Amino acid sequence: MFLFITSREKSIIELIIKTAGKHTALTLATFLNVSVRTVHRDLKAIESILKKFDLELIRTQDEGLMIEGKNEQIFRLIQELMKIKTTDQSPQERKLILLILLLEEGDSFKLQTLAKDLEVSITTLTAYLDELTEWLTTFDVLLHRKRGVGVEVQATEANKRKALANYFLVHFNEELIECLFLAEDQQHTDETILHYFYPDYLAEVDRIVHQAINQHHSKLADSDYIGLIVHICIMIQRTKKQMYLEDDGGQTEELVSEMFLMKDICREIERVFSLSFTEKDIHFLAVRLRAAKFQTTRDVYYDSVVVGQIIKNMIAHVSVQLNTDLTGDFSLYQGLLAHMEPAIFRLKQKMELFNPLTEEIKKKYPVLFMAVRNSIDQELPDLVFPDDEVAYLVLHFGSTLVLKEEVMEIQALIVCPTGIGTSKMLASRIRKEIPEINSVVIKSVKEIKEAALEGYDVVISTVRLPFLNVDYILVNPLLTEEDIQSVQNFLQKNIQKLTKDKDYRSFQYKNKTVSTEKPSFEETMKQIKDVHGSIESILQNLRMYRFSDAVSHDQVISHVVRAAEKERLITNASCVIHQLKERENKGGLGIPQTSMALFHCREHHVKELIFQVSHLEQPCTVKGMDGTNMQARNLLLMLAPEELSEAQQEILSLISTSLIEDHEAMMIFSSSNEEIIRKKLEDTFHEYLRNNLIKE
Repeated sequence: MFLFITSREKSIIELIIKTAGKHTALTLATFLNVSVRTVHRDLKAIESILKKFDLELIRTQDEGLMIEGKNEQIFRLIQELMKIKTTDQSPQERKLILLILLLEEGDSFKLQTLAKDLEVSITTLTAYLDELTEWLTTFDVLLHRKRGVGVEVQATEANKRKALANYFLVHFNEELIECLFLAEDQQHTDETILHYFYPDYLAEVDRIVHQAINQHHSKLADSDYIGLIVHICIMIQRTKKQMYLEDDGGQTEELVSEMFLMKDICREIERVFSLSFTEKDIHFLAVRLRAAKFQTTRDVYYDSVVVGQIIKNMIAHVSVQLNTDLTGDFSLYQGLLAHMEPAIFRLKQKMELFNPLTEEIKKKYPVLFMAVRNSIDQELPDLVFPDDEVAYLVLHFGSTLVLKEEVMEIQALIVCPTGIGTSKMLASRIRKEIPEINSVVIKSVKEIKEAALEGYDVVISTVRLPFLNVDYILVNPLLTEEDIQSVQNFLQKNIQKLTKDKDYRSFQYKNKTVSTEKPSFEETMKQIKDVHGSIESILQNLRMYRFSDAVSHDQVISHVVRAAEKERLITNASCVIHQLKERENKGGLGIPQTSMALFHCREHHVKELIFQVSHLEQPCTVKGMDGTNMQARNLLLMLAPEELSEAQQEILSLISTSLIEDHEAMMIFSSSNEEIIRKKLEDTFHEYLRNNLIKE
């Protein structure tokens, strides 16, 4: 019998046979010095191996692992293990090497040559090719097998790059993160990383991208950051091999800020690596950046009226299905809005997203998953959201639902490189399952390089941190029972250290069902003051302008902004007008299926919240949020200072989503009647106050 098995898989089987139920996935991970997730991945492969011997891997009530079956079959397995020669290359690694050969070394290959290069039989190679052929069709990369010829690859350069990057990110994400930071610390050799990347390339690209993103005040989730670096390194290595992108004529998206950032990055890469990139290369990366970019919630509170309304409707629909009111949770709204914009862009661009937690999320939160799926299908019927995208949205709802029950103690740092929604979910689960933990701080892998770790009682990470000399606990992002036990064991063993210099009263028991922690009186008063000030500014600064002559939207905006400067609401009209133009260049501001356009920005020369309406007798042409030109008769201006409290952000978001909440609202804001617009705003604010500040 031919067995393909890695040395670690062999070690796990031998340990389970010897201990018969005493080893769990956690103890195996500790013994082998790998993560629990790695062990779970190996156990799936081991289950397939055991089936060949009519054996079964079972778990006891205590999660102990045993191999069950006839004694003679177990003996046969032991004999086979003694005979076989293990390899440190898993089937996934061999398939990666095969993929690199197919996409890097030409368009036509002999099967015998490929089998020899991979050191596998023709039968095994054929099985690998079957799997890759099916997977590659997603990226429009076609593998043709012809008798007497071998394998032929048919694909554009762009699709080859997408497929190669995706395979690394889907199957070797943890390894990439570890390799990247080892490369950054110069703990690398001349050998290629994952059979492809040059260590010095990874290290230099990491340095350049990190510096550029910080300078542009952008923020990427760690998984997106790794993805961008992978795409750039692939571009460098393929450009050096003179593999260039074809002109596909697809550069229609407005990617002003993304192109600006990528040009900065590419100029520095060209200088360091003595390369020359084309405009197509830069645009290709800009599209990746737009799809992967995580916009901080402070930048998206009113940026998209249409998506904002969709999010509000989704939250309301999920609330109805779950019989729990989430509509007043502004943090949930912000998180979903920040995630939804790039998600819709990805789907329209037919870009694949991989979520390693999808199956676990569907198992752990089946009802919530169905509720979120129903709300998406209702609000966005023209877009097909795959389960991986839905699962990320479920994490946002899940963190909010878990947070409703939390009671906390002790300070923990969470290092979670798999995305904002995942880390929030992990933080919420830790608070819920481990009530001793008082405060939870979330940091990315990049941030902890510079963070002071002494202030935290426990460091919990979802990825190995070989570059840190500090004790930490490795956990699954969804926090399994084993992970909870591991954290609790750590806390129990370190009680004296944890309680040192702390007020013992903070560890007294709190009944979750009787009371929840309330904000202090000062915090409540500050919130009331912020909300009152925000509403007062909007209503006091409301103005209605009418233009009877034919004018452009630039003329209207300039007139209104300079009028605000005369009223001393703005200190420098020119800077504000420039910022408004910059925002317009990033994408359309016209609200589809209305006669309105929302011009808005945040600028430090703006001193108060401003919302004003200009009505045009003769419509002007503006670009809509859907990218098409439209006729607008009503230009809405929304201005805010650079720094805003959460209450101010919430008030502005409230206005932007109320513009199109129903047909009546659209009619009101499209009118030239200041009285009814003011009344609409007052009613909107009154409803908000009733739901958020006046409720019992």
